[in-house]
Amino acid sequence: MPLSPAPRNTWFPCLLPLLLLPLTLPSTLEAQAAASDRVGPAAPPPSELRERVERFTQDRAVLLRFHDLDSALRRERMAAFYREWEEELDALDHGALGVEGRIDRVLLQNRLRYELERLEVAEESAAERERLLPFDSALTALHEERRRLRAVDPEEAADRLHAATLELAQARERVARALADEAPLDGVMLTPVVVLRAVNRARDLRRTTQDWFGHFEGYDPLFTWWVTAPFQAFDEALGDYIRFLEVQGMGVEDEDEPIIGDPLGREALLLDLRNELIAYTPEELLEIARHELEWGEARMQEAAAELGFGDDIHAALEHVKGLHVEPGEQIHLVTELAREAEEFLEERNLLTVPPLAREVWRMNMLSPEMQRIAPFFLGGEVVRVAFPTDGMSHEEKRMSLRANNEHFSRAVVHHELIPGHHLQGFMTARYSTHRNAFSTPFWGEGWALYWELLLWDLDFARGPEDRIGMLFWRNHRAARILFSLAFHLEEMTPEEAIQLLVERVGHEPSTAEAEVRRSFLGTYPPLYQAAYLLGGLQLQALRRELVESGRMTDRDFHDHILRAGRIPIEMVRASLTGEAPPRDFEPRWRFHQAVP
Repeated sequence: MPLSPAPRNTWFPCLLPLLLLPLTLPSTLEAQAAASDRVGPAAPPPSELRERVERFTQDRAVLLRFHDLDSALRRERMAAFYREWEEELDALDHGALGVEGRIDRVLLQNRLRYELERLEVAEESAAERERLLPFDSALTALHEERRRLRAVDPEEAADRLHAATLELAQARERVARALADEAPLDGVMLTPVVVLRAVNRARDLRRTTQDWFGHFEGYDPLFTWWVTAPFQAFDEALGDYIRFLEVQGMGVEDEDEPIIGDPLGREALLLDLRNELIAYTPEELLEIARHELEWGEARMQEAAAELGFGDDIHAALEHVKGLHVEPGEQIHLVTELAREAEEFLEERNLLTVPPLAREVWRMNMLSPEMQRIAPFFLGGEVVRVAFPTDGMSHEEKRMSLRANNEHFSRAVVHHELIPGHHLQGFMTARYSTHRNAFSTPFWGEGWALYWELLLWDLDFARGPEDRIGMLFWRNHRAARILFSLAFHLEEMTPEEAIQLLVERVGHEPSTAEAEVRRSFLGTYPPLYQAAYLLGGLQLQALRRELVESGRMTDRDFHDHILRAGRIPIEMVRASLTGEAPPRDFEPRWRFHQAVP
């Protein structure tokens, strides 16, 4: 995520107070921090279920650490665990709980239902990938026997590995024929996505089997004598098979790795939306995204006209992209922009910012390798800044300079630091910590994005260049909804997603590819990219309902959200309004209000 500008080369005077910081800390900042952290608005009332939620979280975590490889045994054990918890919740008197207790009960019940449904999906995925990995169950059994502390029979283990190597060779021959003939394998077409799932599983199996072998090797001389040769043969064969699948089944080449994601499908998307308490279908969310992108494009044309470019958005964007600081100055610009945002919040009494939170955030630069998938900022207590390094090619330097220009940067430094990710992390580490079990990107990314929407409404922009910077990111987030949901509905390819970001948002080709690669490579949940703007719109709707109506102040509204914890935003609404959710709660809140 980016930063923002100010007059060129004005950062040095702003840094003078920071250079003197060590001299003032003992007498000033420490005293302010101590005082501030003792005062402030009260947190929401305590939940009667806090300890139960904490126990569920820890019990689930320890089970998943024990059963750390997906298998029939793990699915069976986790299903039993979730049903035990369903029985415990069913026995509770819902009406006897307070508002926060009922919120936690609904959230935990919702989570249990989701986890049980996901186990059914995992069962189907396991059946599909075993067509390419018929030796899966044999390797999984070795791992699970070790987990349950069963004695290993070295000679038998060697035989099992040898048999797995033979199965692997036969599977490779069958897969090669199916790929060459473009024919199904046991009724399943070997699409790049199907192969990707098998490759990911094969990598897990390889790591697990290497760990299993390393546990006994050398410690048990008989094991080492029997197992070393068949293990090495199997490990080499599995490594070769993984590479074969990547090249022949996925089209992976060293210099040009394709973007291959794993589309969820509509039914699984609906399941995930239900888990997030979003009362919209994927198609309705796509309509919201189209409206938001069209709104942003119209505002972008207005700003372009102010700058003398008529309605030519791309010409205006080209102008703004050229307004970047010199190499070496970005770290100073980020510091200046962060302090500017903090002062803006304080002047308007928008929320409580503990001085300790202002004091402790830090900054690191992103490596050229990391910028390939994160071409802007990443944030939290440590803001990680993208900017060209001397080792980049000339073209890479130019693209990074343009992508991280002053006005794009000014639009989102606050997204990463205060009041965004750093402040929310600071507060949720101290208040309602049990609700981290229900963490959702609609709250996590939605909160940071909401501040971009609010600061737009509060005229944070100083002119048309700033507005273009803010609109670039707003349009980017609308496009994220479009391409991520359309991809999971199997209606858009990664290449079409890149084209959307370049043509309608104004991305550099390299940053568009990095954004799509980051979105589709499986490190983020399927709804993560859509959650930014949708979560921000949810919080914006809440503010209209509670602050603009005069029922709450901005400060109380924002402080309550941070202290109520990381929960789906319809439950944030219940906590703010004091309207306890019923025992049979279903998401119904329609939050989107089309802006003319």
